[in-house]
Amino acid sequence: MDEDSTRLDALADAMAAADTVAALTGAGVSTASGVPAFRTEGGVWEQFDQRDFHAYRFRTEPAAFWRDRIELHAEMFPDDVAPNAAHDAFADLEDAGVLDAVVTQNTDGLHADAGSETVLELHGNASRVVCSHCGHRTEADPVHERVREGDVPPRCEECELGVYKPDVVLFGEQLPTDVFGEARRLARESDVFLAAGSSLQVEPAASLPAEAAADGTFVLVNLEATQHSERADYEFRADVTELLPALADRVLERV
Repeated sequence: MDEDSTRLDALADAMAAADTVAALTGAGVSTASGVPAFRTEGGVWEQFDQRDFHAYRFRTEPAAFWRDRIELHAEMFPDDVAPNAAHDAFADLEDAGVLDAVVTQNTDGLHADAGSETVLELHGNASRVVCSHCGHRTEADPVHERVREGDVPPRCEECELGVYKPDVVLFGEQLPTDVFGEARRLARESDVFLAAGSSLQVEPAASLPAEAAADGTFVLVNLEATQHSERADYEFRADVTELLPALADRVLERV
């Protein structure tokens, strides 16, 4: 039996016996679905200027912001994007009563599409928009169509006062305190906390592994080392779409 297989078996034992298990996912979980990464070589921020998507620009130049946002959205979310085996593995673990929640840095909604029910979206969800005045939320696609037809900036149809904003955390905005507070609680209280497909460079989400490692089993699954690699009780430098299904299969055999 190779080393990875032995460690997977040990980790599966720990997860099956745990009272609380949570996961943190990043862009690497969705790249196999066709969603491009942001900061890697060839990533989104080599094609677009981050400053164009700052909260200040949304407030001061909402029409220009939205014209650029439509182009960014099309690049980020091609029409054929769908959950992959990593998303399915998390959904299977939750369905079996092993995984309590997925905390994700991604805005693609693929965890929910795969069947995960308890998903904390730290950075929001790009499939929705929210009114900057009254807080009304609605599906993004009809608003995107309005922008493509020249209706910029797209105003809220409920209050007719505010401008719709992508329901994501823009540069210059803080994470929603309630969502991040719950993510911190999960990190602290989890017996096993698994970070997958994340470079763990973006704060404050990158601080969660330190809290998890203080009093629990911290697992890292990523193709490359991260700043938290030395904290990990288990580190797998592997493709998440291969390792996570293998791990899920082992866990499900034990519950």
